[in-house]
Amino acid sequence: MNGVVVADRFDRLTWRDTYEQAAGVRELAAELAARHECAEDLLTDVFLAAYKPRVRVRERAEMAPSRLVNHEFVSALVESPEFGEVRRDTVGDPYAAAMALLAQGSALRGLLEREARERPDETPRRDGQDTDAAAPGAPGAPGIRAAAHSAAAQASRAVRQEASLMRAWGVGPGELERLPFEERARLAERLRTGRLAEWAELIGRFRQMAAGERARKVENTTGELVGVTLGDDLSRVVPSELAGLGVPALRAVFAARYAAGELMLYDSRGEQPTGRGAVIACVDTSHSMYEAGPGGVTREVWAKACALALLDQARAGGRDFVGILFSAADKVRVFRFPADRPAGLDTTMEFAETFLGGGTSYQAPLGAARDLLEREFDDAARARGDIVLLTDDDCGVTEEWMRGWNAAKHRLGFRVFGVAVGAPRAAESDSVLSALCDNLRSVEDFTDVHAAADLFRVI
Repeated sequence: MNGVVVADRFDRLTWRDTYEQAAGVRELAAELAARHECAEDLLTDVFLAAYKPRVRVRERAEMAPSRLVNHEFVSALVESPEFGEVRRDTVGDPYAAAMALLAQGSALRGLLEREARERPDETPRRDGQDTDAAAPGAPGAPGIRAAAHSAAAQASRAVRQEASLMRAWGVGPGELERLPFEERARLAERLRTGRLAEWAELIGRFRQMAAGERARKVENTTGELVGVTLGDDLSRVVPSELAGLGVPALRAVFAARYAAGELMLYDSRGEQPTGRGAVIACVDTSHSMYEAGPGGVTREVWAKACALALLDQARAGGRDFVGILFSAADKVRVFRFPADRPAGLDTTMEFAETFLGGGTSYQAPLGAARDLLEREFDDAARARGDIVLLTDDDCGVTEEWMRGWNAAKHRLGFRVFGVAVGAPRAAESDSVLSALCDNLRSVEDFTDVHAAADLFRVI
């Protein structure tokens, strides 16, 4: 037998279809088969080992002598823990199995080259003739097992990285399986080379954290956390309020708000809905947001990851989402994601990758957010929207603008959450950002996706 993995005709058809669709697989096969007579069968076996739900390896005695190197390699591959991890993402998915095969290309190339040097009469392909009779015995097992473990590790990294990319951009397994092979390959390449591709894992963790916080919510019975309110019950104080006690300058402010019953509290009074208007994320993309913090993560990346998680949050609640990117007064871009339409990947990526640069102005983006909520209220009678302002600056607004802002806020009932990204000064009690926001927190560790977890419990 030439095939190590026992396969039926449907398995072979899947391999042939994948081979025809995947240019990378054809190129690897042509390269290796030109010099190694066993290469085509080896590639088939490695693909099937990743693809088949149940892998049965033939007995060594059943194999043609010239395929003993294949048998040793595939046997070691399927037994390795790393390849078990790979199979969690590749079983039943021809594209993922082909990707795992390609990731092992360098290991397969090295294996066959080494075997060709050690047994020059066995594996080189010169005239297309089978050399079974010349093969004297089993190949060197230790070296082949090492090559198998190396190949499995390479495949594991590739599969894990692509899965992380897809999760980061909200592309689900079901959606992927419906895509034609080449279209899926182009999508993966686009995500892999995008401006924020390096931070896909962080973005994915942020979205997973938000999903976990949603799962912790319980719906509208007495004692449940259904929103935020004002009061003096210290047992229900939002964590970001308590954080102010760690800053000496804010302790007097905390005491005054406590005395006045104006602390932000988790609302557990039962049937009081949170905002049902749009969720609007205003993300600062001024030059300073490009500054990196711990782990090399920039302020922009943390803010964009939070905004993408808010997009998920809005969709899970059947609410419109609007992303507003801003910097200077004349630099504002608005991205709309209506609740009744799919969140297109093209628009999502454009929102995440756009960086405006320049200075910082609050009036333009917040004015745009206010106008959107006013139109929503006038057109659809929806109020109680939520605005999240993510910035690393504190800039002034005019008194006239502030009066109009407060009037609109009172009329429309929207809430404003502020996140000072790497800017503790902006979170102080006398800042403009503090005056604008109902709830404000400061984030210093840009590798921490839980710094804004409470946002996803109250929005």
